[in-house]
Amino acid sequence: MGKIHIKIDSKEIEVNEGISVIDAARATGIEIPSMCYREGKEHITSCMVCLVKDAENGKLFPSCSINVQEGMQIISMDEEIQEARKTALELLLSEHVGDCEAPCQITCPAHMDIPLMNRLLSEGNFEEALKVVKKDIALPAVFGRVCPAPCEGACRRKSIDEPVSICLLKRSAGDKDILGENMYLPQKEKSTGKSIAIIGAGPAGLAAAYFLQIKGYSCTIYDRNKRAGGSLKKEVEAGVLPAGILAAEVEVIAKLGAEFIMDTEIDASLFNKLKSGSDALIIASGQGDSGAGDWGLEMSKTGILADNDSYQIGNSNIFVVGSALKPSKLAIRTLGQGKEVSFSVDQFLKGEAVRGEQGRFNSRFGKLFPEEFGEYMKESVEGKRAEPADLQVGLTHKQVMEEAKRCLHCDCREIDNCTLRDLSDQYKANQRRFYSEERKKIVKHIQNDAVIYEPAKCIKCGICVDITAEYMEDYGFTFIGRGFDIEIGVPFNKSVKTGLEKVAREAAEACPTGALSKK
Repeated sequence: MGKIHIKIDSKEIEVNEGISVIDAARATGIEIPSMCYREGKEHITSCMVCLVKDAENGKLFPSCSINVQEGMQIISMDEEIQEARKTALELLLSEHVGDCEAPCQITCPAHMDIPLMNRLLSEGNFEEALKVVKKDIALPAVFGRVCPAPCEGACRRKSIDEPVSICLLKRSAGDKDILGENMYLPQKEKSTGKSIAIIGAGPAGLAAAYFLQIKGYSCTIYDRNKRAGGSLKKEVEAGVLPAGILAAEVEVIAKLGAEFIMDTEIDASLFNKLKSGSDALIIASGQGDSGAGDWGLEMSKTGILADNDSYQIGNSNIFVVGSALKPSKLAIRTLGQGKEVSFSVDQFLKGEAVRGEQGRFNSRFGKLFPEEFGEYMKESVEGKRAEPADLQVGLTHKQVMEEAKRCLHCDCREIDNCTLRDLSDQYKANQRRFYSEERKKIVKHIQNDAVIYEPAKCIKCGICVDITAEYMEDYGFTFIGRGFDIEIGVPFNKSVKTGLEKVAREAAEACPTGALSKK
């Protein structure tokens, strides 16, 4: 095979003749995205995500479909290419019907991975479920009792009969920790040697201390009250939250190394001392007469003035969360802010851009149609939600497992392995740009023991068609229909099990979306 010379981004390179432009670029370390291309394999369609530009005539072309030619000059990225790739992704998204993250997780102010918790609890794996919960919620046993459960309001199971008892399940995981023999303490990162002062021992301050201690920082919490808890103490007084449960979860934070200095008023002198004597200062003092007005900080109508996303005051080492920033009746929201500010403080102390916890692109399709209820019930069980015989005691071990099985598993199995999501996030794609009022109906083909096929998530890249042909499946996947109505499926009305007898897992692993996913 001979060699030819081309230019990519004004850089002259020597490549093998007969290869595609995308392979030539990747061989030089220039990454060009693609949804439908497999290196060294024939492709059937073009997703148009791999567009590049001919530098001589300014025309865009799919880099997977054109082979290199002597003297070719290519531009791999500019503003026009970026916009064209974004448009290509938005066109693909307009026909992609599926959630990346489940509605319950998106609605949860702490952004907890609820479906994963449910899967683990349904197997009776309380230990791993607790780790999932405490990745995002510092006080699960407490908030399993006092949270108003916005996640349950968003639960898709609510459309069918009743929402999953998410709060009781979260509480069960938390109770297993603090009421069991072995308390779970997350693995802490290596000490940074840096100290953080936190004013306020309410939900926001406690959560901030919990997550920052895990990140290797040394936290000291100051509060004018004799006991930690802040607004949570009202729930204790009302009999909703046992004082022992709150004390036990505060003790977890103390065992992680946080120091509590209680019964201490923060006047202007002490405030300035904490500001100058700490690497970072977090104000989580709640709403009301906290003394913040005397600390020399700029105030808004709602509280201390700070960035609503990063929680930072200007470029200073001071951060504000919870009702000190803006009044909130939801303690779970201030708890979530305590987690979020830990990212901002960590970024600040590492000298990085302070952006807070970064969310990712999420495909969302809205409400279920009644005719789709049965499709989601294929992965669930019949029956209304479990109710504890005694609310103070909660659900039994058996009830927890049964209730967790009611989860519809609305999240995507390939959430961390989806090219469509990754690229949509990278190019800031807008799923609603080419939105159609009439969406595809969701169908789940679960006949195969290894994979699940959801045609509504398919972008018709043809990779699975190519793979089943390559491995000579008797039926395999193929394109069915014409034009805009074309779909990928198994011919002659055969089942997915029949079409993927040899290469089910290989096809699922190659799928660039969650359309074909491993069980």
